[in-house]
Amino acid sequence: MPTKSKPAGKLISFEGSEGSGKSTQIARLAEHVQKIGREVLATREPGGTEIGEQIRNIIVHNSKGDEMCPETELLLFTAARAQLVREVIAPALKRGAIVLSDRFLDSSTVYQGIARNLAPGPVNEINRFAVGNVMPDLTIVIDVPTDVSLARIRQRASDLPDRMERENIAFYTKVREGYLLLAKQWPERVVVFDGTQTPEALDKKIWNEVQKYVG
Repeated sequence: MPTKSKPAGKLISFEGSEGSGKSTQIARLAEHVQKIGREVLATREPGGTEIGEQIRNIIVHNSKGDEMCPETELLLFTAARAQLVREVIAPALKRGAIVLSDRFLDSSTVYQGIARNLAPGPVNEINRFAVGNVMPDLTIVIDVPTDVSLARIRQRASDLPDRMERENIAFYTKVREGYLLLAKQWPERVVVFDGTQTPEALDKKIWNEVQKYVG
């Protein structure tokens, strides 16, 4: 009797501005994937490993964070990503799991490259060095207008908003434009969804797209 081949693992990354609703949709998608009997692993950037979570704390909560230069920020993000890929994502893909990542290398392209005005060449080289040959099979961008993003950030922010939550409207406008530009550059991988629709409607549309990859 022929041996049934192991299903291929898939990496699906979620991108978008702060407050776009990524976390909600990742949780919903994980439920869908579990129901069809596939192993699913959800992770986040920066973080997902003990080392990555410590780097996340430096990026987000360090008392001198506002003095951090864009180059340092880029290298910290990609250091956490390199650890996550090798410790968590690559082994999970090898097992045949569906990995859902709350941000991946596109975040560095947009946040540090476009919004922080770092040259695209070095950003791309550092990105690829960090991830090796692990690239998303599908990247879901949840797009919301900048004013909606900022309103959601303010609504959820604590008394001490983190570094990213303190950014201004010009920064987040560049972030949004950056993601829409990526979708035009990589249409075979990056799919944009309207994040202003209801969570239920968005969930349905995302699942319809993801089924093409995990069926």
